[in-house]
Amino acid sequence: MDKIVLFNLAALVALVPAAIAAYRPNTERDFLFWMVTAVALAGPLAWSVVQLSGAWRTGLSSTLWVTVAASMAFFAVISVIAREAWRLAPLLLPYLVLLGLVAAIWSQAPERPMSNLAPLAWIEAHILFSVLTYGLLTVGAVAGVAVFLQERALKNKRPTPLTRLLPSVAAAENLQVRLLIGTEIVLGFGLATGMASQYFETGEIFVFSHKTLLSIVAFVVIGALLFVHFRTGMRGRRASRYALIAYLMVTLGYPGVKFVTDVLMG
Repeated sequence: MDKIVLFNLAALVALVPAAIAAYRPNTERDFLFWMVTAVALAGPLAWSVVQLSGAWRTGLSSTLWVTVAASMAFFAVISVIAREAWRLAPLLLPYLVLLGLVAAIWSQAPERPMSNLAPLAWIEAHILFSVLTYGLLTVGAVAGVAVFLQERALKNKRPTPLTRLLPSVAAAENLQVRLLIGTEIVLGFGLATGMASQYFETGEIFVFSHKTLLSIVAFVVIGALLFVHFRTGMRGRRASRYALIAYLMVTLGYPGVKFVTDVLMG
């Protein structure tokens, strides 16, 4: 079996026990939770490190695996800090398994070379902020989905097996707001370093591209959502919808563009 295929499958399999354990009856933040979470983090992280050990790779598969690793890392950290954050696992882990599956399927897709005209420090900073942004926003969007599902169940007075596993509305909303604040800050740095890199490459601060436009739209949407939230107290499903819109914008601008250029056009 091809070595790349084998590594992709190993990273994908590492996510599965955590995704299954998230649905066990009377689930707790116990030893089993931490064990499967550690495995789910170690697999994608190790494969990402192996892929990027020589130089940054721009392909769709590499991008998705780095996203999975970053999302798992943030999830593990906030599960330690926030009391009910670990309850996002039933939504987050299956989604990350899906991303890993897509990454494994298109692991052989051709990659477009990365420009080396900008100073390496600016490029590395922009990549770091981009990865952090997507990881934070992924977990934040999942918290938004939890809010949406919990509020709908409360409104209908029909809790489901899934909503019984998720954090409470108040806990999920708190997580969503905190993660969106972090996302807005990191995304701002990402836009700034991206513009700096663009200036070194072309002599212009802003050059129109789908990635840039969608990232700016996401920054504006998140900023507006946070402003309205703190000004008027807007929360619940309405706030979650805007958070998901921002996540969609970043998804289209980050892995979405790579899917088009590397898979559809490659």
